[in-house]
Amino acid sequence: MKLILALVLAALPVATLAQTAETPAASAVSLDTPIEQLLANEKTKAVLDARIPGLTSHPMLDQFKAMSLKQLLPMAGGQLTDAMLEAVAADLASGK
Repeated sequence: MKLILALVLAALPVATLAQTAETPAASAVSLDTPIEQLLANEKTKAVLDARIPGLTSHPMLDQFKAMSLKQLLPMAGGQLTDAMLEAVAADLASGK
């Protein structure tokens, strides 16, 4: 059994193993990314602070931080708008 596993691993291209190891760090953020992940990165947190004032200091942040901005939009009672999300999406896509 160990020999079969060793042969399978040896047959995998090195690039495939490297890509697999880098995938989580290299993955792009979007409006579908959980808010807590956006807050964990200094740049994306700055985007949220600039484009959605008060979001990162909202008293109920713990209640919705596992949601994405897209998921939060219909529940935000107008405090979050399509225009805000479009601005966030543009900043995230540009890497600002």
